[in-house]
Amino acid sequence: MKIRAAVLNASPVAAPYALSKPMSIEEVELAPPGPGEVLVKVRAAGLCHSDLSVIDGNRPRPVPMVLGHEAAGEVVETGPGVQDLKQGDRVIMVFVPSCGHCAPCSEGRPALCEPGNAANGIGELIGGGRRLSANGRPVHHHVGVSAFAEYAVISRHSLVKIEADIPHEIAALFGCAVLTGVGAAVNTAKIRAGETVAVVGLGGVGLSALMGAAACGASRIIAVDLSEDKLAIARELGATDTFNAGDPGVVEAIRTATKGGVDHGLEMAGSVKALDLAYQITRRGGTTTTAGLANPAHTLSLAPVRLVGEERTLKGSYVGSCIPVRDIPRFIELYLRGKLPVDKLLTSTSGLDGINEGFDALNEGRTIRHVIRM
Repeated sequence: MKIRAAVLNASPVAAPYALSKPMSIEEVELAPPGPGEVLVKVRAAGLCHSDLSVIDGNRPRPVPMVLGHEAAGEVVETGPGVQDLKQGDRVIMVFVPSCGHCAPCSEGRPALCEPGNAANGIGELIGGGRRLSANGRPVHHHVGVSAFAEYAVISRHSLVKIEADIPHEIAALFGCAVLTGVGAAVNTAKIRAGETVAVVGLGGVGLSALMGAAACGASRIIAVDLSEDKLAIARELGATDTFNAGDPGVVEAIRTATKGGVDHGLEMAGSVKALDLAYQITRRGGTTTTAGLANPAHTLSLAPVRLVGEERTLKGSYVGSCIPVRDIPRFIELYLRGKLPVDKLLTSTSGLDGINEGFDALNEGRTIRHVIRM
């Protein structure tokens, strides 16, 4: 079938994107679902820094590629072997498919699925190959999803069925921002009631982590960002203290305010400088967790003597260390109960034709989440 999709034909592309137009709205060919695959009508897809990092070249991916990984939609057709989904079912897309059989999957760590990550890296579905093409040439999938399109063929391993009747543009946020941020707080950091937390970087993932810390019962939540507007939103979402990351004495100010640092420092900005800040404001014996995807070429300088002498822990968190089929319904239930005000993340919406302007807003820090409505 022929569909409209936003195609990235080259990378890196420089901003402003309203002028350079990295995302080209084109007609592409979508093959029917194969064994274990599902045809989904995309209803809403969020713009995330993980998409932006492909556009600006920080995370190289093969092109041409249809981007988009944070999305929600409805099942249209199922391929052979898919028996637990039917037409009309509502689904959220997950950007790491889990095979269920490799070592990480068997340990209950589907975010680290080896076949899933291998397929994502080369722009294919986990079942092998591509279902997208244009002008006789293959078009790559973005992390098994490619949601900036009217329809997508996706592996059943990349979909979570939901029962809750929530708006599609809200449901989409659970596929990345909420899954990654709340998961980092709940699953990776394992924040306990009464502990102190700092969140560095207040995009969609960072604010989700902040909400997760609040839901865990953190006694004090420090929000750190360069944007005063985002710091104001953080206060609405439960931050007890806010600090501007651009202030020269921000590290000492936070350490003084918290009497030596916080129990948990969470870095969500995708910046080595932000990770270093989060590490510096974590107390002796504390844990620093990062879910930010910095440029692969950047490195962190760390004094091992502090890691040992202060019994510090530095942890990475991918997909919030989540089991999506378990955690997405749980997080949605918390949203419905008012414990995770995810709707506060939604800044703006547009049609597919507004995608380049949306990426400008994201790149300039003018939006938390811009969602494309199909």
